[in-house]
Amino acid sequence: MRKIRAIIADDEPLARRGIRQLLASHEDISVAAETRNGRETIRALRELKPDLLFLDVQMPNLDGFEVVKEIGPKAMPVLIFVTAYDEFAVRAFEAHALDYLVKPLEVARFTHALERAREQLRSASAVNLSRKLAALLATRENEKAKERIVVTTMTGKLILNADEVDWIEADDYYAAIHARQDRHLVRESLSSLEQRLNRKRFVRTHRAAIVNVDRVNKICKETGETVLILQSGTRIPVSRRRRARVIRLLRQLTN
Repeated sequence: MRKIRAIIADDEPLARRGIRQLLASHEDISVAAETRNGRETIRALRELKPDLLFLDVQMPNLDGFEVVKEIGPKAMPVLIFVTAYDEFAVRAFEAHALDYLVKPLEVARFTHALERAREQLRSASAVNLSRKLAALLATRENEKAKERIVVTTMTGKLILNADEVDWIEADDYYAAIHARQDRHLVRESLSSLEQRLNRKRFVRTHRAAIVNVDRVNKICKETGETVLILQSGTRIPVSRRRRARVIRLLRQLTN
């Protein structure tokens, strides 16, 4: 019986170990390598050419989508995405019938995903799979475009990607975007920006501020008020009404 060679790509050691443990009872699958970030994953894919890839969506040095884009849909092995909380990812995978696993992994769901992977390998439907991956990348690009913020400057237009934004504050009829170590004014309301931005990444902390949760370094109490301390050292107060949602979202990041 030919072994199915797999790569596990995840920046969390516990997550990699969890997948390896779940694979232990499947004798037809062997782990060819484990990788910790996007660049390592690309190197391993090119060198080892595995049959199957468990790919975390959120990784440093290129995320899961960027790995697929770099390798190209036609050269990708059978792919099972792994995601902790990326709401868009789940919607996109369902739409394009790609398999995905949501952390924490469940044994029954994991086994089902493996069976689908075996079916794909048996049917050798590489052309169909590459089409699905290409469609997924196109959808992802469209979603990312919605989150881009265009800032009018004295010299032209500055385009900010959502992941560059630290936080946003209301400033009269404008919103002040704190990004790239600078402050940029756009004529758009906080409510409008809140609707466009990924709600698993950006949270309204009070009526005049939205914060990128990836930039939060610490949450603490100061004179009875909940405060977020960002990596830049900026302190953002959290209103009593929004405190529960902010804390819940931050906990999801650390689980």
